[in-house]
Amino acid sequence: MDAREQAERRIERFWADYQQLLTRFRIPEKACPWYRRHVEAFRDDHPGCRLKTHSAESVQAWLVTQGRDPELEDWRLRQKTDALRLLFAHHLQADWARSFDWDFWLGGAKTLEHDHATVLRTYEQIEKAVAREDNRLAQRHPDAFRKFLGVMRVSDYAANTEKSYLGWINRFLRFHRDQLPCTSPEADIASFLEYLALQRKVSASTQAQALNALVFFFTRVMDQPLGDIGPYQRSRKPRTLPTVLSPAEIERVFSVLGDRNSLMIRLMYGTGMRVMECVRLRILDLDFDYRQILVRGGKGNKDRTVPLPRLLEAPLRRQLAFVRGIHQRDLAAGFGAVFLPEALARKYRHADTELRWQYLFPATRLAQDPRTGVARRHHIHQSVIQKTIRQAARQAGLTKRVTSHTLRHSFATHLLKNGSDIRTVQKLLGHADVSTTMIYTHVAGLGGQAVTSPLDQL
Repeated sequence: MDAREQAERRIERFWADYQQLLTRFRIPEKACPWYRRHVEAFRDDHPGCRLKTHSAESVQAWLVTQGRDPELEDWRLRQKTDALRLLFAHHLQADWARSFDWDFWLGGAKTLEHDHATVLRTYEQIEKAVAREDNRLAQRHPDAFRKFLGVMRVSDYAANTEKSYLGWINRFLRFHRDQLPCTSPEADIASFLEYLALQRKVSASTQAQALNALVFFFTRVMDQPLGDIGPYQRSRKPRTLPTVLSPAEIERVFSVLGDRNSLMIRLMYGTGMRVMECVRLRILDLDFDYRQILVRGGKGNKDRTVPLPRLLEAPLRRQLAFVRGIHQRDLAAGFGAVFLPEALARKYRHADTELRWQYLFPATRLAQDPRTGVARRHHIHQSVIQKTIRQAARQAGLTKRVTSHTLRHSFATHLLKNGSDIRTVQKLLGHADVSTTMIYTHVAGLGGQAVTSPLDQL
């Protein structure tokens, strides 16, 4: 057997072993040929370089290049990443592949939806929103919907509030068979609220949110100020205390995370930021000299500062270097723009390509603006972090229900247990009313739970 035949047999064995690996990891049969094509594309993009000689840097650079194609679907980029993960981590068993942050590259490919809170006011203009078929108010009462959006945006309500209120108005319409009361809507509102309490079993806060949405709609949009709604069944589902993790449980969650996802999750716990506040951070929001982070446009559209944890200074500087490298390569390829609100984009015409305005935690791919066609690199999708936290809690063996907001609850509770005063915690969390912050005194054992049980004194 000559050398050429031996080489061909080695190649055949290589692909046969890779196919067996795909089967073992339960990759769908119809997807297996695509996994091979992705590996072949990676190989062809590095001529003269054997697969075993590749490093984390070359794989990362290739994934960045692939993500620069705005026409590439999210699922296709995730498939390319997964093909390389199986190749290097399990087939070739490269040493660097064990510590490579595959989860970040798999999850970071998800792009922001057109109605995402970050880009809603830019992508979805009023007339375009009216054309959406899944919006009952827009389809049945388009004039009322146009006015609703106008009033919400002129009044500078948050995008998430707009989506929430619109959801309740659509449910109200569905309950009343798409009919809006011409006069005296109080009785219709009361019957809907009773339905939520008795049939849907919603909590008191959810019922109150529905009431707020309908009061806003009829008062500000329909010009029908509400009178006395009258008696209706209020929800009896009590408000529950927040779930809080102990410091030991926090460490167990951190221990199973990858590098970049770990940085975001540690930052949320160390600062008390909400998940949207964390993913929206830009480079200029970091202040290493004063050891603080500026949180822009938090709940209520208010800015605040939070402390920059000392333990995260070095990882944050490495993240800055990582973003700088991606941004420089994007600029060299003719991209490099980032989303800016329209007012800022008009005021600072070239700011969208400056490094300081780039997101601290960028997505692994570019996304195309549906109105202008401009390809931009948005921030990582918040659902990636939420999913990562849930998975990490399961891997850590926690039985508590852990969400991204659990880190915020834990931040506040641990500050109070360590002696911080309630007003300081209120300011760090961005609460408008101290009564909202007071709930953490019960969790921290500073309220009624601070007493010693008489049983323990026997």
